[in-house]
Amino acid sequence: MSAAPAPHPPRVAVVTDSTSALPPALAAAAGLTVVPLDVTIDGARHVEGVDVTPAQLLRALERGARVTTSQPPPSAFAAAYERAAAAGAREIVSVHLSGEMSGTVRSARTAATVSPVPVRVVDSGTVALGLGFAALAAARCAGTPVPETAPEDARARRRRSVGGGRGGRRRGPEPAWTDVTRVAEVAATTAAGTRTWFLVESLEHLRRGGRLSAPAAALGTVLGLRPLLAVQDGRVVVADKVRTRRAARERIEQVAAADVTGRGAVRIGVHHAGDVDAAHDLAARLADGARDAVEVVVADAGAVLGAHAGPGLLAVVVADA
Repeated sequence: MSAAPAPHPPRVAVVTDSTSALPPALAAAAGLTVVPLDVTIDGARHVEGVDVTPAQLLRALERGARVTTSQPPPSAFAAAYERAAAAGAREIVSVHLSGEMSGTVRSARTAATVSPVPVRVVDSGTVALGLGFAALAAARCAGTPVPETAPEDARARRRRSVGGGRGGRRRGPEPAWTDVTRVAEVAATTAAGTRTWFLVESLEHLRRGGRLSAPAAALGTVLGLRPLLAVQDGRVVVADKVRTRRAARERIEQVAAADVTGRGAVRIGVHHAGDVDAAHDLAARLADGARDAVEVVVADAGAVLGAHAGPGLLAVVVADA
């Protein structure tokens, strides 16, 4: 029996960064390329997901280590784009965390100028699984060929015909893959439709990293409140203020549940920084309240997000499916 022909690779590759906080198996299954950010602990540089784990990062924070993060250099993105082109990609969509929070988008755009194939860089305006769901949606879109029964215009038919001209050798038609414009639109639309809320034990890590203003951080350090934080317009903002950790956990579940029940098909993500059982319990309750929970992902926040949020992080992301 002859072997089945190898599937045609998608024409559009999708690249994201490690602040998408996707479980590696999920990213790999979708065909995503993930470029890691850097974490520096007491002057020693580490690469997220390569030589520093979230658990190691939390231990460093607990012992009072100085921790900073930095975006990947353009050369890291350039290498990822070169590998994608070598694997057969004709165009690339590169989806990254908010440009208001990091220079990662700038690095990706710099690398795009020297890429062997065209690159469209998408600023997701968000982070964590808000970014992760957008990158997954783009990769799944890119990996789906257009059905043979889909309507085609004359230009599309000409693109799909191989050979057949004067002196050409005729071959079977290749599948018509989703084009780069559609893939980039899916990433941007998915990101724009996500909502992200999170809690932290201390606002000091966010303040030191420049992700939260000093007046907002004072809510916790001076007034002793536990703000419910959210990502809005690409930045971290205070969404609500409560008095206790227990009340904060109840509040994040309330606002996420209200958002979930107001949608149709949804994807739900819950991040944690150590308390995996609490994250799974919260995800299960939110999924039970959804009309159609297409995908539920529970994931560690990762080293970079952990460095900015600190121990005790609990985050919820809701996206349309």
